Amino acid sequence: MNPLKELLNYGQSFWLDYIRRGLISSGELQQHIVEDGLRGVTSNPAIFEKAITGSNDYAALLQQFEKEGVKDAAAIFERLAVPDIQDTADILRPIYDQTKGGDGYVSLEVSPYLGRNTQGSIDEARRLWKLVNRPNVMIKVPGSEEGIPAIRQLISEGININVTLLFAVDMYERVAEAFMAGLEQRVASVGVARVGSVASFFVSRIDAALDPMLASKPQGHALLGKVAIANAKLAYQRYKDLVKSPRWQALESKGALRQRLLWASTSTKNPQYRDVLYVEELIGNETINTMPPSTFDAFRDHGRLRNSLDEELEAAYDVLESLPKLGISLKEVTDKLTTDGLKIFSDAFDKLLNALDARCKVGFKPKLTGQTYTLPEEARAAVKASLEDWQTTGKVRRLWSRDASLWAGKDESSWLGWLNITEDQIAHAHHLEEIAAEIKSAGFKDVLLLGMGGSSLAPEVMSRTFGSASGFPRLHVLDSTDPAQIRAVESGVDPNKTLFIVSSKSGSTLEPNIFKQYFFERAGRDGSRFIAITDPGSKMQQVAEADHFRHVLFGLPSIGGRYS
Repeated sequence: MNPLKELLNYGQSFWLDYIRRGLISSGELQQHIVEDGLRGVTSNPAIFEKAITGSNDYAALLQQFEKEGVKDAAAIFERLAVPDIQDTADILRPIYDQTKGGDGYVSLEVSPYLGRNTQGSIDEARRLWKLVNRPNVMIKVPGSEEGIPAIRQLISEGININVTLLFAVDMYERVAEAFMAGLEQRVASVGVARVGSVASFFVSRIDAALDPMLASKPQGHALLGKVAIANAKLAYQRYKDLVKSPRWQALESKGALRQRLLWASTSTKNPQYRDVLYVEELIGNETINTMPPSTFDAFRDHGRLRNSLDEELEAAYDVLESLPKLGISLKEVTDKLTTDGLKIFSDAFDKLLNALDARCKVGFKPKLTGQTYTLPEEARAAVKASLEDWQTTGKVRRLWSRDASLWAGKDESSWLGWLNITEDQIAHAHHLEEIAAEIKSAGFKDVLLLGMGGSSLAPEVMSRTFGSASGFPRLHVLDSTDPAQIRAVESGVDPNKTLFIVSSKSGSTLEPNIFKQYFFERAGRDGSRFIAITDPGSKMQQVAEADHFRHVLFGLPSIGGRYS
């Protein structure tokens, strides 16, 4: 007897919480369908991260993308993941057809960065739905506060939704309400109610979070490893009440499919617990258990079957009622788990995109210096919250993608040239090295940079930091129109042995132009002793070319003046 396959006799479907190219191409996925009764597949950013970075399944495709010059990490990820989702959907399609949309789904998650963005989640779900273009794909949307209105809207549009990251019964009730409201809206507009959806309850993470709290209390030991299962049982009872309601019966009469509860995070985190605890204790009619490969193998080997979800309901109520008496708020725990879950998926997505992003593939460099800081508690909390927001909403990667919506959504993206300037300068360092060698061989003893503000601050910092290289001229910086300072700088150099660098982004700033003319006269109007650094097409470029400067070097127009 195969316990996995026997789950169907208890009304429960088994889905696999895992996906990778080798599983599909080797025929293993089809084998699980035939031999183990597999009825669906789920994925998330962490699963894809492990599949893509932890195997050689995608090596040839990655090499192909590199040859094609595909550099955007998000685009690479989609070109790897979407075919996997499509192929899996095709393999599962017979199950979807046989069960009339009850099973046979594969799930793909919206970007984890959008977990707190309602409209962003809606737009992304629509895009992925069209991109995958399979009737048996489910788009995963988090069951967060911001996800509720997105779920309702997407259901109303006929998009199959896997509501993920559910921990609390009250949030599940809100998800079920959004699901039914979306169906009602769809029936009113197009007269069709059939849309696939599941509500994914994460189980073992609840015990992982609560067990340390319970272990610290003398009366808490009796509840160890029991809260998650009790919570799931009460959610199941609520599901049974909902499908009996007149509201649901009216929708079902129009062909609506039930939004079944799906038990996720079913691997056992505590090695002291039975490795199939969250499968054996959550068996019930019209439910789904999605298992990672390790739990899948363990349950197939030694799983025990019974209708466990309807057992010991009074004890389940007692378990949850005991928590407040111990000073533990289950709501606070589940709220934090939702937030943490969004961050876990964002971290995994970051790790995946970084692995696919050539800009992030740099060799190990030892840590040179470290910094510490201390902030007042209020400021520390604000900084922490801001950093977490940047992480979970993908703002760092959006910055690198030059997303102007991080600011006012206007022309900000055209002022981000500083993001890649280091790599660009290093790539063209040979040109700078040639100029340095040329200046050295020309016998210059000093270099005087003429600039103001942004054009002079960085050179001065570098001069003070690195000093002078042996055999090369010394760098001086003039950024003041004070006559005494000009006289002091001038007296410290020999105009006949000095290279003058006129630095002005716009080329129209008064002070550098005055500096240029002043020293140009004292250098005998010899342009070979001058270099200009300016933006292409500036007034300074015209002046430099007219006066036959030794070189004209261009800055990036997309770097603001004070940073140029």
